[in-house]
Amino acid sequence: MRTINLIVIHCSATRPDQDFTMEKLEASHRAQGWKGCGYHYYIRRDGTVYNCRPLSQVGAHAKGFNAHSVGICYEGGLDIRGQPADTRTPEQKEAMHRLVAKLKWGFPLCSVLGHRDLFGVRKACPSFNVQDEEW
Repeated sequence: MRTINLIVIHCSATRPDQDFTMEKLEASHRAQGWKGCGYHYYIRRDGTVYNCRPLSQVGAHAKGFNAHSVGICYEGGLDIRGQPADTRTPEQKEAMHRLVAKLKWGFPLCSVLGHRDLFGVRKACPSFNVQDEEW
């Protein structure tokens, strides 16, 4: 198993009126030339968590940080006008907190950061301040 010391939270950068299924996420990543979904987990609005990549496999979600990280993406992150916003549903928040707790139990030295918190990233993703959350 690879060394994991970072959990990176992402959003799909989709509006609340967009249904961004796991299949659409997979297709969008393949269209970028990747072998499949770059995240390890995807959380839909109803709180369903999809396993996208095995933890033993390096992700493709945070350039320069993939080798030692786990990528979690939630469906949403944009308001109805297409502006960055925390659009997580209560179900997504609960599922995300359960998932992070499970990962931190298995990898107790992990830090949890938003994509935007990583060095060199210039985007709003995941559209909320991850460091304000109680993980």
